[in-house]
Amino acid sequence: MGKKRRNFSAKFKSKIALEALQSNETISELSTKHTLHGNQISSWKRHLETHAEELFETSRGRKSEEDELLIERLYNQIGRLQVELDWLKKKAESVNYQERMSWVNPSADLSIRRQCELLNISRSSWYYKPVGESTDNLKYMRLIDEQYLKTPFYGVPRMTAMLKRNGYEVNHKRVERLMGLMGIRGISPHRNTSKSALSKDGHKIYPYLLRGMSIDRPNQVWSTDITYIGMSTGFLYLCAVIDWYSRYVLSWRLSNTMDTNFCLETLNDALSSGLKPEIFNTDQGSQFTSHLFTETLLDKGIAISMDGKGRALDNIFIERLWRTVKYENIFLHDYENGKDLWSGLKQYWDFYNTERLHQSLSYATPKEIYEKGLV
Repeated sequence: MGKKRRNFSAKFKSKIALEALQSNETISELSTKHTLHGNQISSWKRHLETHAEELFETSRGRKSEEDELLIERLYNQIGRLQVELDWLKKKAESVNYQERMSWVNPSADLSIRRQCELLNISRSSWYYKPVGESTDNLKYMRLIDEQYLKTPFYGVPRMTAMLKRNGYEVNHKRVERLMGLMGIRGISPHRNTSKSALSKDGHKIYPYLLRGMSIDRPNQVWSTDITYIGMSTGFLYLCAVIDWYSRYVLSWRLSNTMDTNFCLETLNDALSSGLKPEIFNTDQGSQFTSHLFTETLLDKGIAISMDGKGRALDNIFIERLWRTVKYENIFLHDYENGKDLWSGLKQYWDFYNTERLHQSLSYATPKEIYEKGLV
């Protein structure tokens, strides 16, 4: 049976090496003393002499060199990944929108947001679902919507009468609930509509600043609003920001809730260009009177204007925009679901801004007027 190999700790090796370096004893004497082979002691001594200076180097210096090597390797890896990512994005863009939508996997390690960014699709168009209502209610809401575009001064009593005249047995409570869901009310005059006050939520109501004002340049006045979009499977809400001078649609979003974040995201999309209006006009809806929304405007030095309550015509240009998009797109296509609606609206807004000729703009497009005014 062979002799068992001895294993020595680093502490033991350093002790023997130091003794060999400092002692007057010979290697042979040390070998006998510690029952070690002389060659082993000599090897440990040489190692100590060769690497002693490393003991006095700062750990920071060694770590810095290691970090530099690691950083270099990571940069090389990042560069390679970026090239691969750019290649993947170009390939993905050659595939139709609906096919890319089907690639999103909610069970993947990547978030839905990141997957949508990589595939260049709208996150909201992937995961939102229209708000559901009964078939009868969706039909009534469509009729109310069409009538409201013609007669925005119709309130609950007249809308109820209109439905009954068309053969639908509905009561005013049902119509009132549906109009509330749609976010519409009949236009009516109110006293003191231009004075500052508080909303029922305790938020400040700002005065209307645009009465009699001459709008003669882009980014002088922007405005926003929300409108109801009905579909066969339910409904969604559309929010948009428009430049009054050029009628240019600066941003738009869809949502299945009329909340502040939805409107704030639409506003931030418009502001992301780096441009801003002198005045921003809204109605008195709770989304627009909220502190989150108004503080975003005030922090950027933008004056806030609000329509008088029940006076939709104070925001006339965006009311005309809703009429235009519904008659020229929504009612014609009768979208089945949110994905189709998003895709159809994207195409329409591109057409509206860059190709549709406006009589009020001397048959120019909103984009032409907007960009010309910026020069």
